[in-house]
Amino acid sequence: MSDYTNSPQKLRELKNKTFFIFDMDGTIYLGDKPLPNAVDLIAKINSSRNKRMIYFTNNASKDPSYYLEKLNKLDFPASKEQILTSADVLIKFLKSHRKNKSIYLVGTPYLENMFKTNNIDLTSDKPDIVVTSFDTTLTYNKLERACTYIRDGAEWLTTHPDINCPVEYGYIPDCGAINELIRASTGEPLPKAFGKPYGEVIDMIEEIYRESRANMAMFGDRLYTDIALGKKNNMTAVLLLTGEGTLDEALKLPKDLQPDIIFENLFEAEKYLF
Repeated sequence: MSDYTNSPQKLRELKNKTFFIFDMDGTIYLGDKPLPNAVDLIAKINSSRNKRMIYFTNNASKDPSYYLEKLNKLDFPASKEQILTSADVLIKFLKSHRKNKSIYLVGTPYLENMFKTNNIDLTSDKPDIVVTSFDTTLTYNKLERACTYIRDGAEWLTTHPDINCPVEYGYIPDCGAINELIRASTGEPLPKAFGKPYGEVIDMIEEIYRESRANMAMFGDRLYTDIALGKKNNMTAVLLLTGEGTLDEALKLPKDLQPDIIFENLFEAEKYLF
């Protein structure tokens, strides 16, 4: 990062923030390995008197209980109340704005269970809405049904727009890649999404945690989700060069979408948080 220097003013502003949103995949861990200094840094935030943090992931293939177990297994301090996914935001929308609508879900058994627990009507026959997500149990039959129902007029919604999911050995196709396949087949525009970078995420976080976005900072590795969430919703956006996004890609963005701060790793980040 010898060719990039963070703004001293932005670094001072970061130190005054009191609420931190951390992406998970590619930001604090890769696969089943915590990234360097991630556990210690988050433990320090959690034990601070005047700072709070939550974990937010667009990855809706698992439910919050899975993430809680994983985080604790990797020695991250976490409670279930600190974990949100794009599925939580979409479920809240469905319960508030699509009551009594039937859903055909392209998602994992974890996500299916979340929908059922929230009393959302799932069907495999002529649904009102098709919901697509990061489905690691995807089959051709699921794709065929989703495309057919969308062509027949069902509303199409999705949990999040991520094209790839970072793993220890590289990347695997994510929800956005599945959506592109359905778009190509149906000719329909891409659906409304409910994860990062969309404002519904921050609306929900403000409501649940009773915190103003003016006091928040978003830490993540993806420019089009994590960083865009911060930039489009009046928060400090911090890019970590530990996952998908690169310095060159960040600096090629329009000025209003570039990260406020770029850190090479979480050791560097810690210097400016306390």
